[in-house]
Amino acid sequence: MSKAATTIQESTEGVVGTMRSLGPGIALSAGVAAGSYFAEPVLAKALKEATGWSYTLPAIVIALIIGIALNGLASRPALQPGITWCVKKLLRIAIGLLGVRIALSDIIELGLSSALLMIAAMSVTIAAGVYLARWFKVGDGYGALAGAATAVCGASATLATATVVPSYSQKGADVAFTVVAANAVSTLVMILYPPLCVLLGLDSQTTGFMLGATIHDMAQVVGAGYAVSEPVGNTAVIVKLFRVFLLLPAVLAIGWWFTRSGTEHAAAKVPVPVFALAFLGFSLVNSMMPLAPDLLPVYAPIKAALIQLSSWGLLIAIAALGLGTSLTSLLRIGWRHIAVFTGTTLVILITVTVGLLVL
Repeated sequence: MSKAATTIQESTEGVVGTMRSLGPGIALSAGVAAGSYFAEPVLAKALKEATGWSYTLPAIVIALIIGIALNGLASRPALQPGITWCVKKLLRIAIGLLGVRIALSDIIELGLSSALLMIAAMSVTIAAGVYLARWFKVGDGYGALAGAATAVCGASATLATATVVPSYSQKGADVAFTVVAANAVSTLVMILYPPLCVLLGLDSQTTGFMLGATIHDMAQVVGAGYAVSEPVGNTAVIVKLFRVFLLLPAVLAIGWWFTRSGTEHAAAKVPVPVFALAFLGFSLVNSMMPLAPDLLPVYAPIKAALIQLSSWGLLIAIAALGLGTSLTSLLRIGWRHIAVFTGTTLVILITVTVGLLVL
C-alpha cells in the first residue's frame, strides 16, 4: 500500500473513530432538542385550552428541563464525549452564527446618546452581577452569568459567557438556573413593563427603547413591544438587536476580566478564534448586503439557513447542558441565586429609566 493510501486510510479511520465516540451523545442531545421543538406548540395549545392563557414555553427551556430529567441516562460513559462536544464546540459555532442576524445600519439608527446609554446600562449590570454575587457569596462565575444574561440576551448570553467563565463544581447548575431564570423573569416583565412605561409618561419611541433595553429574551421583547403598537415594537427590536450585537465585546470583556483575576488567570480562555471572529464577520457581511442588491436573492436563503443552523445549534447545546446537569446540584441553588438575578434585573431597569428621564 502506498504512503498516500495509508494516510487516507488512517484519516478515514480517525474520522470514523471520532464519530463513533461523539455520535451517541450528539444523537441524544439532538433527540432532546427535536422533542422540545415539537413539544413547544403542543404545550402552548394545551395551556391555552386549560387556562385561556396565551403563553409559549420556549423550546430552549423545554430542552433544558428534559435534559435534566434524563441526566441519569446521560451519565453513561459512552454518551459523555458527544454531550461535552455539544456544550463546548457546537455551542461556540452556533453563537458565531448569531452575527448573521445583526446589521450595523440597525445600530446607527439608535443615535449616539441612546447607544451610549445602552452600553453604560449593560456595563453597570454586568458589574453589578459580579458584586452582588460576592455580597451573597455565590461566586463570581454565577455573578458573571447572571449579569450577562440580564444585560445582553438571556439564554444566548448565558451560554456564551459560560465559555469564558472558569470551571467550578456548581457551574452546570448555575448555567441551567440562569437560563430558566432569564426566561421566567422576561415573561413576568413582559407583562409589567408596558404599564410602567405608561405610568412614567414615556412616548412611543422611549417606550420601545425601554422595552428593548430591559427585557432579557428577544421573544418577550417582541411580545411586549408589538402588544403596545407597531412603532414601539420596531424600536424595541432594534434596541434589542444592539444588545445582541454587543454580545461579542461583553463576553470578551468578561473573559479578559477572569484572566486578570488572580488565581483564576489560567483557568479562563477568551474564545476569540472559535466564535468571536465569526460573529463579527457574519455581522459585517449582513451589513454590506444592502449595498449589493443583485446578491440579495442569493444571500436571503443562505441567511435563513444560517439562522436556522444557529437556532438548532443553540437548542442542541442547551439540551446537552441539561443532560450534563444533575437535579441534585440544581436543587442546591437557593434564595441567594434568586436575589442576585433579581438584583441585576432591577439594576438595568433603574439605570435605563433614569437615563431616559434625564436625556
